[in-house]
Amino acid sequence: MKKLLRRALSGFIFVSVLIFSILYSKTTFISLFFILMMLCLFEFKRIIQLKSIFPYLIGTLIFIFGNVMTAENEHSRTIFEYFGVALFLTVFITFASILFAKKEEVVSHLGKIFLSIIYIVVPFTLIVQIPFLNVTFNYANTTILGVFILIWTNDTFAFLVGKSLGKHKLLKRISPNKTVEGFIGGMVFTFIASLILPSQFNTLSSIQWVVIAGIVSIFGVLGDLIESMFKRQAGVKDSSNFIPGHGGFLDRFDSVIFAAPFIFIYLHLVK
Repeated sequence: MKKLLRRALSGFIFVSVLIFSILYSKTTFISLFFILMMLCLFEFKRIIQLKSIFPYLIGTLIFIFGNVMTAENEHSRTIFEYFGVALFLTVFITFASILFAKKEEVVSHLGKIFLSIIYIVVPFTLIVQIPFLNVTFNYANTTILGVFILIWTNDTFAFLVGKSLGKHKLLKRISPNKTVEGFIGGMVFTFIASLILPSQFNTLSSIQWVVIAGIVSIFGVLGDLIESMFKRQAGVKDSSNFIPGHGGFLDRFDSVIFAAPFIFIYLHLVK
């Protein structure tokens, strides 16, 4: 009972802080997600046993060039121009970092740094860009809040349906607790939620919310499975114990960081 109460309390605090940061202002939103990106980087570096400060440096550069500047409504430039500069700096700094690696670890060192950037930094950079993907480039907090509501709906009902009705394993080798029934249940309730969202959040159309629900249902689960694969290979149950009863921050964001790039691409195309 005490363990369940601690889990519920920590979950409530986590969600409350996240929602407050999204709704209060774009500054609190961007600041919180920069901190979350750094925490997820820290956890992921421990999982893959990467002892380097360069992912933090590169991540900061990409985050600044990819988001903070475009968040100031500079219409003369696009996120892709900033990413061009950021990616150039990423490649330069990453290859420069091999000077600090042992000779026999050069290839592994480079691979782990690039993996950290692609898996953690790029998705978080795109997550923060999502609320600005509209005609006016103004911060629309309901867009990103709606995305998280769909993510939470999918995770919650996939767990509930899978636990009560699950019989067929989705990918037993990677995640023995996930079932086909849970996957379908999560998808169904996520689509239902996407039909309700337009009445409350009018920043996107009904069709756009439904498409995002499909992206979340498919790529969110893939993100969960991919993180499970990394943890299984590392022999750990959770990415950390930062959130009592819930594991680490990467455990909470594994779905959204994999779905975010596809949501970004979709919204950028229809913008």
